[in-house]
Amino acid sequence: MQSKRLKKGDMVKVITGKDKGKTGKILKVINDKNQVVVEKLNIFKKHKRPDQKGKGGIVEKEGPISISNVMFLCNKCDEGVRVGYKVLEDGAKTRVCKKCKDILDT
Repeated sequence: MQSKRLKKGDMVKVITGKDKGKTGKILKVINDKNQVVVEKLNIFKKHKRPDQKGKGGIVEKEGPISISNVMFLCNKCDEGVRVGYKVLEDGAKTRVCKKCKDILDT
C-alpha cells in the first residue's frame, strides 16, 4: 500500500491525467481507496440544493486522484521523486528523497 508514503500537507506533482504537470498540497488522504485530494486540482462542478446553511447553486469541489498518479515534490530537487525510509541514529524512522537522499520530514 503506497498511501503511507504521502501525508496531509505534502506538496505533490500530478504525473498523468487532465492536470498533468500541476502541483498542489494534499488536503486529504483516503487510505482504503488509495486516493488523495489535492488543493485546486481535479476540480468538478456539483449542483447543490439550498439548505438552512446557505443558498444552492453550482459549487466547484476538488475530486480524489489516485495515489499512483501523483509524486512527492522534493524541495531540494524541485521535481517529482519517489519516497523511501531511513532509520536515524536515535531510532526514529523518517522519509527520505530517493534522488538526493535529503530528509523530507522536519
